[in-house]
Amino acid sequence: MIHVFATITAQPGQREAVLALFAQNLPAVLAETGCISYEAVVDVPDFGGFQTPLGNDTFAVVERWENAEALKAHAASSHMAEYARKTAPLLAKRAINVLHAC
Repeated sequence: MIHVFATITAQPGQREAVLALFAQNLPAVLAETGCISYEAVVDVPDFGGFQTPLGNDTFAVVERWENAEALKAHAASSHMAEYARKTAPLLAKRAINVLHAC
């Protein structure tokens, strides 16, 4: 199984617009062969001392894929290309970590 942790930072004040586009794209991603889970997450407000907040403009995408081939097909899909085109002007930066269990 492949895990992905993507940290997405929107331009100031644009996180909700990016999350709306994410929600529109979500059904297509969940329908992909090999997609186990795919969800956007934000900070739990005022959680406490050990939390490192992402911040008001940032969210994470937590994904699980059956294998590397499924993830590569996802990355090359037309709906992800369209999502990237729509979100590009709204994003400040992103970091994608592709991981597996040890």
